[in-house]
Amino acid sequence: MIRALVVTKDEETGKTAASVETIEESRLPESEVTVAVDYSTVNYKDGLCIGPGGGLVRNYPHIPGIDFAGTVEASTDARYKPGDKVVLTGWRVGEAHWGGYAQKACVRADWLVPLPAGITTRQAMAVGTAGLTAMLAVMALEDHGLQTGHGPVLVTGAAGGVGSVATAILANLGHEVAAVTGRPETADYLTGLGASRIVPREDFAEVTRKPLESENWAGCVDAVAGVMLGRVLKQMKYGTSVAAVGLAGGAAIDGALITPFILRGVNLLGIDSVMQPYANRLRAWERIARDLPMDRLEAMVQPATLTDLPGLGRDILKGQVRGRVVVDVNA
Repeated sequence: MIRALVVTKDEETGKTAASVETIEESRLPESEVTVAVDYSTVNYKDGLCIGPGGGLVRNYPHIPGIDFAGTVEASTDARYKPGDKVVLTGWRVGEAHWGGYAQKACVRADWLVPLPAGITTRQAMAVGTAGLTAMLAVMALEDHGLQTGHGPVLVTGAAGGVGSVATAILANLGHEVAAVTGRPETADYLTGLGASRIVPREDFAEVTRKPLESENWAGCVDAVAGVMLGRVLKQMKYGTSVAAVGLAGGAAIDGALITPFILRGVNLLGIDSVMQPYANRLRAWERIARDLPMDRLEAMVQPATLTDLPGLGRDILKGQVRGRVVVDVNA
């Protein structure tokens, strides 16, 4: 028997409900690797899966949790043996396939990555999908020429999961980080992660008719999109890049934004962490182990248990969750 957060749906009303249940392990889907889960976390997609509308879930009952870290218990794949520490992010786990909000998970071997030395399973979930996405964004900026000393790097949505980790990574690499937030109370938190200055979200909230603005930023990790992304693109230095990782501010941006791409050679890099090839995920996790300061990581963590998840699912959809929530599934 295992404990899990199970989401069910009333077929007559269409309403969903989430509650912690004790279920037979045999109910888990058959797959190549069984993992004894230590920790999971809470992402925006988890909020959608837990929420009253069901969001991304296609089949009920369902166990959400789009990422997890733990220990291999059984495996039919030669790459993994009992006792190995592993981490999983993406691959529709927690959406189309039962996920990490349970004491055990059964998944395909290709979806896992060995946990790098020096990172605990708890730290892996303090990083999680959001942190992996942040590292992939930083790596993409570096691949397109980002270097220290070329000017400040902007991080939008800096108090959120992706933004928090991106801020810490960039600062640790020696970049001057300008952190954008709409919550003034997070200024000390962001400074503690290494931000050099705090930029009010209101500075980017207004659509302007100007095709270009002053060249302010040597790079950007954008976790917001919408109007803010439009303003950011107009302010990028010549030949620099924006790594866009989410649509929290909406998908609509100013259609006249072709100017920064033509006249300033700006690159807009889309970052999707869901179905990254194994080699990219492994490289990113190894970079996380090397370049993310673990002392700063602790400042991002909000601990939680399975019973906290329904409320946290609602909070993250409202933008009320700061940093990273680490869920101890065995507590």
